[in-house]
Amino acid sequence: MGKRLRKLKKIRLHHEGKNTLLWSAIVLGVLNFAILHIFDSRLPFDICITISAILYGILLNFFQCPIRTFENETEGIVVAPADGKVVVVEETEENEYFHDRRIMVSIFMSLFNVHANWIPVDGTVKEVRHYDGNFHKAWLPKASEENERSTVVIETPDGTEILLRQVAGAMARRIVTYPSVGEDCYVDEHLGFIKFGSRVDLYLPLGTEILVKLNQKTVGNETVIAKLKNLTPDD
Repeated sequence: MGKRLRKLKKIRLHHEGKNTLLWSAIVLGVLNFAILHIFDSRLPFDICITISAILYGILLNFFQCPIRTFENETEGIVVAPADGKVVVVEETEENEYFHDRRIMVSIFMSLFNVHANWIPVDGTVKEVRHYDGNFHKAWLPKASEENERSTVVIETPDGTEILLRQVAGAMARRIVTYPSVGEDCYVDEHLGFIKFGSRVDLYLPLGTEILVKLNQKTVGNETVIAKLKNLTPDD
């Protein structure tokens, strides 16, 4: 694919947050109205409305849906599927799909990160699986195998397969995954959404050049995570 045209960055609210934002506004509104009329002093109302504004502001940030365009060549490139922080970069055994050793890169999304997820490579969707499970804290190693999760395998145009896993955290109770098996997918497209604290794992072939480090912050659909083996994209 050729270089993509630069576009202005826009921000909108993700449709996955519509009901949550609506009901949160109603509940907080009723609560503040009640406190205003229960207490003679203005202080409890001022405290409650300040806390409510902060909480609702966090929700608005959480349910942002930034419109981002990756501005460089995508061939052989793995782009960050999520905003967050890199918490794992290691060689490990992947026992769900590949059943061999892979390089695992994990991005942890805190409550303060946008939780929209992006497609990390151009290719064709080969596998989509959802697993029910526990809700351990998302940064724990066992979360990748024991928590509720959704797995997507994408085959790039040169035949390389990568696996992306959306993992629910202690607070997350819903994982949304949009692609279906057989569909073509591209960088810039949304892969899904995870509601509240969670992580995204990437399993890449051995020999992949990893371009991020532990504790590095990532920006979904902008940060380049890796270059796949034997592919050197043009600058």
